[in-house]
Amino acid sequence: MLDKRYILDNPELVQQNCEARGLRADVPRFVQLETQCRTLQQEIEELSRQANVVSKSIGQAKDEAERESRKEEGRRLREQKEAKQAEHDRIAAEAGAIYRSLPNMTHPESPRGGEDASGEIRRGATQVVPMRFPVLDHVQLGEQHDLIDFEGGARIAGHGFYFLRNEAALLELALQQYAVETLLKEGFTLAVTPDLARGEILAGIGYIPRGPETQIYSVENFDLNLVATAEITLGGLYAGEVIDADKLPLKLCGISHCFRTEAGAAGRASRGLYRVHQFTKVEMFAFTLPEQSEDMHNYFCDLECQIFDGLGIPYRVLDIASGDLGGPAYRKFDLEAWMPGRGDGGEYGEVTSASNCTDYQARRLNIRYKVKGEKGTHLVHTLNGTAVAISRALIAILENCQQPDGSIIVPEVLQKWVGKERIGAPRAEEE
Repeated sequence: MLDKRYILDNPELVQQNCEARGLRADVPRFVQLETQCRTLQQEIEELSRQANVVSKSIGQAKDEAERESRKEEGRRLREQKEAKQAEHDRIAAEAGAIYRSLPNMTHPESPRGGEDASGEIRRGATQVVPMRFPVLDHVQLGEQHDLIDFEGGARIAGHGFYFLRNEAALLELALQQYAVETLLKEGFTLAVTPDLARGEILAGIGYIPRGPETQIYSVENFDLNLVATAEITLGGLYAGEVIDADKLPLKLCGISHCFRTEAGAAGRASRGLYRVHQFTKVEMFAFTLPEQSEDMHNYFCDLECQIFDGLGIPYRVLDIASGDLGGPAYRKFDLEAWMPGRGDGGEYGEVTSASNCTDYQARRLNIRYKVKGEKGTHLVHTLNGTAVAISRALIAILENCQQPDGSIIVPEVLQKWVGKERIGAPRAEEE
């Protein structure tokens, strides 16, 4: 969430930012309510002070009549205080609802507009080369080589779940190893994170744990939710903590399952593994000093590019427009891999993202840092980035690495873990 003082001092800028993000928010109403709350709080404190003075004076009354008069005055002051407190709480609740809905501010260089306004800022080392043979999508390739069982997953858990089989299961493990090996060389601390988190942690990161708009699976009768990403658990790890400034930046990577309801997702663009209810992801997360976060954001993006360059997958990187940013993100870069079997003749599809959330999440989770020898604490900045989301990386690998003979070449960087160079025998040999 934003700094309340910043909102009160810059209401027009905050309102313009909401409009640039396509969000309806009544910032002037928040300013009005917050000002009323502060005035009421002062009145409550004054009434409380007066009531305490009267209470202490009762024992000094000259006679019973004066004592009863002072008791009555004390009751009147307490009733006024309670009425003011009720009014304060009502106004604070309305102000709080507006406050929690306000998004982060937006980087001045981020494009303004909706999804179509996002701007391409770089391309990968591998270029898109048209395939001169009939292209199969990953669902067809999965059927041909017995790699993905969507029907079995649907019988077990419903549509959007699946089994990875044979070399697809090996590719999942290989992608995890490849991403982790890359990040460990960069000094990240590795963690396998919980698959569940409390509602306050999800809300602190910026997810809606429950309600009609949630994308989260919640556990009935428990304040627990299946995580949509290790960003939730890694970001919540230091909730309420104060970190020594000389330990920053902290770079973490987490392996987790990710669970998303994907309510409303449908259509060919969501076919197969592209939009599923469960997948595995290796996530990057960093806690930084404010002056470090922009460089860390670019570094996360570079690492994502390095990983997909190593896989030999064509991609482009987009600077995401304001209207397509999530609430916590100050700036976001998406890496979109070329998927030859997607759409009519191939399309780019998002496979990773990297976001700088500045102090937005840290303020919600109360994560601070302290400079040695200085008084007070300050909010850290938080950043997150996808090293590899297995399901979408598999789409890109299967579709880009398919061969005219029907086989699939395993990317060289994964071969030591998969144990082979090629998936499937050539069609001529099969026949």
